[in-house]
Amino acid sequence: MTIVGLADMALAQKKSIYQKGWIDFNKNGVKDIFEDPEAVIDDRIEDLLSQMTVDEKTAQCATLYGYKRVLKDELPTPDWKNEVWKDGIANIDEQLNGLKPTQYSYPYSKHADAINTIQKWFVEETRLGIPVDFTNEGIHGLNHERATPLPSPIAIGSTWNKNLIRQAGEIVGKEGKALGYTNIYAPILDLARDPRWGRVVECYGEDPYHVSELGIQMVKGIQSQGVASTLKHYAVYSVPKGGRDGRVRTDPHVAPRELHQMHLYPYKRVIGEAHPKGVMSSYNDYDGIPVSGSYYFLTELLRQQYGFRGYVVSDSEAVEFIHRKHHVASDYKEGVRQVAEAGLNVRTHFTPPQDYIIPLRELVNDGELSMATLDRNVKDVLRVKFELGLFDQPYVKDTKAADKIVAKDTKDFVLEMARESLVLLKNEENTLPLNLEKLDKILVTGPLAVDKSVYISRYGPQNMEVKSVLEGIQNYVGSKAKVEFSLGCEVVDEAWPESEIIPISLSDQEQQMIDEALTKARKSDVIIAVMGEDEKRCGESRSRTDLGLPGRQFQLLQALKETGKPIILILINGRPLTINWENQYIPAILEAWFPNVEGPNAIAETIFGDYNPGGKLPITFPRAVGQLELNFPYKPSSQVGQPSSGPNGTGKTSVVGELYPFGYGLSYTQFEYKNLKITPEKGKTQHQIQVSVEVTNIGKVKGDEVVQLYFKDLVSSVIVYEMQLRGFERITLEPGETKKVNFKLKPEDLQLLDKNMNWKVEPGKFEVLIGSSSQDIRAQGSFILE
Repeated sequence: MTIVGLADMALAQKKSIYQKGWIDFNKNGVKDIFEDPEAVIDDRIEDLLSQMTVDEKTAQCATLYGYKRVLKDELPTPDWKNEVWKDGIANIDEQLNGLKPTQYSYPYSKHADAINTIQKWFVEETRLGIPVDFTNEGIHGLNHERATPLPSPIAIGSTWNKNLIRQAGEIVGKEGKALGYTNIYAPILDLARDPRWGRVVECYGEDPYHVSELGIQMVKGIQSQGVASTLKHYAVYSVPKGGRDGRVRTDPHVAPRELHQMHLYPYKRVIGEAHPKGVMSSYNDYDGIPVSGSYYFLTELLRQQYGFRGYVVSDSEAVEFIHRKHHVASDYKEGVRQVAEAGLNVRTHFTPPQDYIIPLRELVNDGELSMATLDRNVKDVLRVKFELGLFDQPYVKDTKAADKIVAKDTKDFVLEMARESLVLLKNEENTLPLNLEKLDKILVTGPLAVDKSVYISRYGPQNMEVKSVLEGIQNYVGSKAKVEFSLGCEVVDEAWPESEIIPISLSDQEQQMIDEALTKARKSDVIIAVMGEDEKRCGESRSRTDLGLPGRQFQLLQALKETGKPIILILINGRPLTINWENQYIPAILEAWFPNVEGPNAIAETIFGDYNPGGKLPITFPRAVGQLELNFPYKPSSQVGQPSSGPNGTGKTSVVGELYPFGYGLSYTQFEYKNLKITPEKGKTQHQIQVSVEVTNIGKVKGDEVVQLYFKDLVSSVIVYEMQLRGFERITLEPGETKKVNFKLKPEDLQLLDKNMNWKVEPGKFEVLIGSSSQDIRAQGSFILE
């Protein structure tokens, strides 16, 4: 037979696996149970597992990082038959997403075609044809070239808008699905309890209820589009000792009750209510046990108590750290055994997958790891793939549709997200909004006015067209006034960060830059100072020891104040800053965080009054680093001052109280709360309590208010938090308009962990506090449970 004839025969054989209504993945000409779309998923899993060899099972326990990470090829090559993934692979991460330059990231249809080509190789060229789960990051929007961008998660958290977050999730999921991704690594459920920590910018906030509510909406939004959502980073990841990141990332000092009531609460709730298909295990320890090697965390809590039925993927290096960082394994292979026993399904790292697969095979073949344990871990991976429909339709159906879906008709949404994330921190004597008709010359100054690094994230869309805050203001103002610019200073000085503890004198160049800004300031009607942190000062591995404005920015601001001109301070930053002097002397301060690409336009609209800011802080702003930890919620008397009299009346030796409390944010209008109703006022511990309040816009402009509900358990068997958030709604009101806001307190909202560490609603009196922040309470009432 000729070579052409053999090729035709092989082609016919490949085509023959695609039958009407099913695919012959194992190529045996028979519809096996696992190939039958009508069969029960658990039966399909058992059938497929029974046909898998150890090599094929272990191949489903590792990630293949995408092109130019680990994978050297954009598309399959003949050499793939000699690679470990000839037996299949659990997932391929960030393949051709544009983070590393590739010809296949754009146009979008080209990427969908490329993913189909890769999936086709696994279906047709591996023995059992098990499809791949294509994973990608999504916390700032889908991590793909020119996809729809979201602002940083801390900015998302500042919107307090559950409907908007649900829409964000739907967009991320829809775009991912169109491009061929099947699993999105989002949301992050870590609590930002220590602002020194570099990844505060990637968290929704510090409060477990607030983070849970937004996380639920993000998961539901993503998974409504037929792709998986993977939560991260499980667990107790965000509070390394001293807020230190980088090479540390260990030793969280968290008591057991705090662990469950705070750091695990979002996972418990999101898994129970939104049913995500993935969880990423973190590389830190808890109480001396690495989380990724903990049977308690990965199996007892996650699966047995919370009901998680998806698969656990490790964060990068979590497996390696078992031996290399934590030193609880004598060698790497022993670390592999520990994580497999604990319930880790899939190992991820920036090294070849065989680094994990080969020792895993050896452990099973040598009898050091049971086949039952391996089967248990593989079943979870297969279950997700079956539930995603990969065994029924492994390919993107309409690749051309990607060009009509990704980043199409989302510009208004991106702008709205940017608007709603803005938080007005100060507005003395209604300095804002500025009246353009009364301004001839505006000075924009500060290094963040022209910085563009903060709008693009390694965990979001790439190759975006970005404008600076300066450009946003210039475009808005147009010819109505003259916009001058002076840099004033760089983001940091040459000795930073050491200069934060050992100050150095201004160099001649630095003094000259400040002088140039002052010269223009004196000739201007108003100064817009754009200051804060750039991308190099905030993010993964970028913890800080001080929280003031870095570099010479503070000195620039002080010098500008001496001109006597009104100053608007725009903050671009990824964490709370200790802006005490700024709050004392600058009349107007607007927090913008790390925005999305429409952020500069939203900032300009807000400064000049086209938009009324209504965001609220999802995290406490401390006055000084020496106060940390200072956050919400907190235990009674844990954040109060010092006695001035009595046996311990030693006098005042420390600064007390936060700069801005949790839930804080101003508006260009005012709101009145009235007619609080609580039903029933007396009930049983399993009753639902209905709460309503009327809110009226008593100002002159349209505005948003975030109505926040807190409760207090007045007497309890164990010490509980002073007050706890248990409801919030963002509403929009025209001048004079009133809306009734309804809340429902369920028994689980009132639970505590009793002395025996059991969740329980205890009888007693509870206070309800409703207001505009955790400290600005406008209406109070109570109810009794018997």
